[in-house]
Parts: sequence; C-alpha cells; structure tokens
Amino acid sequence: MRNTFTLLLMTLLVIVLSACSGETQSESDSSINTITFADPGWDSVRVHNQIAATIIENGFGYSTEVTAGSTPATVQGLRNGDINVYMELWTDNIKEIYNEAKDKGDIIETSINFDDNEQGYYVPTYVIEGDQERGIEPIAPDLKTVEDLKDYKEVFQDPEQPEMGRVYGSPSGWAVDAILEEKVKTYGLEDFNYFRPGSGAALATSLADAYESGEAWVGYYWSPTWVTSIYDLTLLEEPEYNKEQYQKDYGTEIPPMKVTTAVHKDMPELAPEVVDFIKQYETSNELTQSALEYMRENGTNAKETAHWWMKEHEDVWTEWVSEEVVTKVKGSL
Repeated sequence: MRNTFTLLLMTLLVIVLSACSGETQSESDSSINTITFADPGWDSVRVHNQIAATIIENGFGYSTEVTAGSTPATVQGLRNGDINVYMELWTDNIKEIYNEAKDKGDIIETSINFDDNEQGYYVPTYVIEGDQERGIEPIAPDLKTVEDLKDYKEVFQDPEQPEMGRVYGSPSGWAVDAILEEKVKTYGLEDFNYFRPGSGAALATSLADAYESGEAWVGYYWSPTWVTSIYDLTLLEEPEYNKEQYQKDYGTEIPPMKVTTAVHKDMPELAPEVVDFIKQYETSNELTQSALEYMRENGTNAKETAHWWMKEHEDVWTEWVSEEVVTKVKGSL
C-alpha cells in the first residue's frame, strides 16, 4: 500500500513539474529582451539601424544587437527569426525571395523607408563634360548611355588586362550583382571585364581614388550614399523601364525601388510597441543622404551619425512615436 501511494505521489509530482515547465516555456516564447537588426553591409542601413536602436533602447527599454551578412543570408535570418528587424530592404533586388517570405507569412512588411532612389552605372561627370577648374578635358564627350560604353573601351582600360575595358560591378553576394553582370552582356559590352570589388568600401575607394585623380571610371553605384552626394556623377542612360524586357535580360533602367522595413512574423506578439513604431518609420533619399554626407565629412560612425541626424531632423522622427517616448529618447541624446 505504501509503495502504491509513493508511486502515485511521484506520478503527480512529474505531472505538476511538466505543467510548470510548459507554462514557463510559453511565457518565454511570448517575450523578448533583445531586438536584433540585419546589417547587409552598407552605411545607410547601418545609420537606419542606429536611429531605430536609439528609439527602441531608450524609448521602449529593449537592448539591441546587429547580425551582419550578405543580403540573402540576412533575409533568411529574418525569415527564421534569428533576425527580428530589417530597416532597409531593397525589395526589387530580391523580389522572388521577398514576395515568397511575405506570402508565406514568414515576415511582415511594416513601412516604406524611402522609394525615391536611383541605381545603375555611373561615371564622373568630368569624363563627359570635362572640368575647367581642375584642368580636365572631356574624355568621352559623346557618352550618354550604357550601350555607348562599347565605343570607349580604351578610356575605361582594365589595368590588369589592358586590351579590355573594365566596368565595376557590385561585390559578390549583393543581390544586384547578377543584374549588373547581365546588363554588360545585354548591351553588348564584350570588350569589357565585369569586375567585382571585394566589398562596398572597396567599390567606394575605387571611385574616390579615380575621382580625386581626375581619371576615367565607370561602375555601379546607387543613391542614397555619401558618394553620390559628394561627387558630381552622371548616371548613364538606359531604355525606360519595361517590366517584360527587364525580366527578360535587365535591358532597361533599374526602376526606383521600394525600400521597405520588415519584421519577423512573431514580432507583433513579442514586441507590439516596437512594431507600431517601425510601421511609422519613413524617410527619403535626401534625408538618408544627408546622414551619409555628414558621416563622410566628419568621420563619424553609424551611431554618432544617427544621433546627429536625430537632432538635425527632430521634426521627422518625433512623428513616429508617442510624446512619452519622445521625451525619453531626447533625454538620451
């Protein structure tokens, strides 16, 4: 009888402990202490991360961290829940993956950060028009379109293969890389090597070095960036965007992209106030570019730049959150 009672007592204890364990797990699943942002590798997303992090940390009391990686890797991280928030998704560059993730409910599009951007193949304007103040004569006066580049192979000579021209593309791993490489083929630039710099910083350095020396350079860039803000560049023309042609061989201009913010599907439950804030997050090409120009000219990091931007554009970010949050965040700056 004593053995039976002991066995019954142990069974009840196991049931109670299991129930308590299940309750604890459920509670932990519905809360979050640290918000993780995606860093796919360029300055503008880092600044937006820091603007949002400043508000989330000081206004809502969460800690934040960043996970760096390529665009595909960080988007997958967002889908898996390893990353909670993405502040700058260039949706057309990853249209299939992005739409699939949204349609399956893995991620939630929260706002349009900005949609007045440009990207494509640029040259320094002095290559076409010259620069009298710097004593630079026009090098390619009739250059207007990407296709025209085939007449200027010698101007954009590849230093490693002098009989060829060189066009700078994006680093490998960036979603736009395949688009840019296909454009070279589409426009018949058989005498040009498509060159992938090792990083976004290496791409910027190649252009900056050429610009400061007054040399010819052609390659990929986009706005908003400090590069397109500081340097006088010309975006080479392409046929007007046509969806059918673009999907066939990318033989049109890259259309202005809807650059969005997005969160993992669980975020509305884990941190609803954070999601409500990010739904209000909206800037512009000009606003973003102002931060990048400040960063370049003053040698500040992303966090320092974000704090400068928030002081400079208080009228913008204070519209995204309540007066209570505004007061807390202002006190932290």
